[in-house]
Amino acid sequence: MPDDLHLEPLDRLLAHMSGRRFLVLTGAGISTPSGIPDYRDSEGVRRGRQPMMYQEFLAQADARRRYWARAMLGWPRVRQARPNAAHEALAQLQAQQRITGLITQNVDTLHDQAGSHDVIELHGSLHRVLCLDCNQRSERQQIQQLMEAQNPYLAGVDAVQAPDGDTLLDPAFEARFQVPYCPHCNGNRLKPDVVFFGENVAPQTAARASQAVEAADGLLVVGSSLMAYSAFRLCRSIKDQGKPLLAINRGKTRADELLDLKLEEPCEALLPLLARTLT
Repeated sequence: MPDDLHLEPLDRLLAHMSGRRFLVLTGAGISTPSGIPDYRDSEGVRRGRQPMMYQEFLAQADARRRYWARAMLGWPRVRQARPNAAHEALAQLQAQQRITGLITQNVDTLHDQAGSHDVIELHGSLHRVLCLDCNQRSERQQIQQLMEAQNPYLAGVDAVQAPDGDTLLDPAFEARFQVPYCPHCNGNRLKPDVVFFGENVAPQTAARASQAVEAADGLLVVGSSLMAYSAFRLCRSIKDQGKPLLAINRGKTRADELLDLKLEEPCEALLPLLARTLT
């Protein structure tokens, strides 16, 4: 590892990345400057209430009603969010072939909107909805329009925003909620096309992520505490291969003992500097 403690953050990052093409893994911290809340504080501790578990969502109609009532009010913020300077810098680095690709834990599609391509969405996308009855997908905005038409009583209700399009909604508003039906089969078991807590990453997605790690010279983590095992295992894999592991993240990560370099600079400030320097 270079003796770089005296260097500025950008120079330290460049010292580790010089002559190598890194894969980038992003988490919620890259999207907080775009107005999307994250799950954890600087110590890696989850904020607020526990998220809904996959098994609960599958088994209980009331749980699905509760989820969709809150999500209807949370979706506008996700839909209106725009990429920030960090997303744009990574798109520029990819376009110039300075990084090998992107894996994201985020479900907001902001990397795609910034111009990145072939992004591996480790946890899916809120912009799609999956029907558990017919296995067909729909656009989230189409389902939003159905919900708003069926539940006009929620128009104008103010709810506190939570991560991943969730909200803190008074339970009194949830009991009357009409769950949307699938436009393809009229089934009523719709699920956001994301990986819930307690659910496994799709095998083909996990395989793509592993292959991307194998092909890269190193891994740069941006804005992730790495508390989710699906991301942490990629860090262990890159170290098992004898390759460098770097992080730009404010606060504790699960991989702190594995990191060759950790910078706590704002990613929306540091990544544009990196892109300008390398491209």
